[in-house]
Amino acid sequence: MLFLLFQIGQDRYALDVRQIVEVLPLVSITPVPQAPLGVAGVFMYRGVPVPVIDVNQLTVGRPSHSRLNTRLVVVHLPDGEGQTRLIGLIAERATETMRRDASDFAASGIANDEAPSLGPVTTDASGLVQRIDVEKLLSPAVRRMLFTASGTA
Repeated sequence: MLFLLFQIGQDRYALDVRQIVEVLPLVSITPVPQAPLGVAGVFMYRGVPVPVIDVNQLTVGRPSHSRLNTRLVVVHLPDGEGQTRLIGLIAERATETMRRDASDFAASGIANDEAPSLGPVTTDASGLVQRIDVEKLLSPAVRRMLFTASGTA
């Protein structure tokens, strides 16, 4: 399996590329006033408005840095109604990939109900890497807000 690596703070995470539609440079995002923490706004992707989540802000409470290696990762997100929607994820240092078998990942030994998207871990020459499950990244309330706003709920 192939994974896109990115960072949150100093820690490294992996996203299964089968969930990814496209990795873009950080583009202009229109903010949404009074949006929940982590909802950065919306951008136009091939003529379609797509909500954007700032992974850093969602997880550690600070916005991602706007750097050359910060990317907008467009992913498929199941909406719970049998449909798949697009969302954009702002991810820092999202410029490398890693190949691993599913069996190379092991449970971290820590269950965190506040961060259900955190999956098993593996290591490479640079240290620990934790998988992120896109389907569990957003709270049910944020998912409802995003999908209702797009006219799908």
